[in-house]
Amino acid sequence: MIENKVLVRVNVPSLEEKYDVYIPVNRKISNVIKMLKASLFELSQGVFNSNDDYLIYNASSGDMYDLNVLVRDTDIRNGTQVILL
Repeated sequence: MIENKVLVRVNVPSLEEKYDVYIPVNRKISNVIKMLKASLFELSQGVFNSNDDYLIYNASSGDMYDLNVLVRDTDIRNGTQVILL
């Protein structure tokens, strides 16, 4: 088990895709979004618009994650499903 990262499923409606991604627990949500945007741009071969602003939502509750909170201080754990909108 990787203790400083969690494995989450990221639903990306703009690409109609879902990705399993390890995210660091010691980073702010805003930094995780930046990391995801860069990765998704590469994975989609430039189709994903990394210039747009995105937020992360919990797929089960629909709650938006605060950009200034560390991942470890949220309910994001291994197996959590999130939506990048």
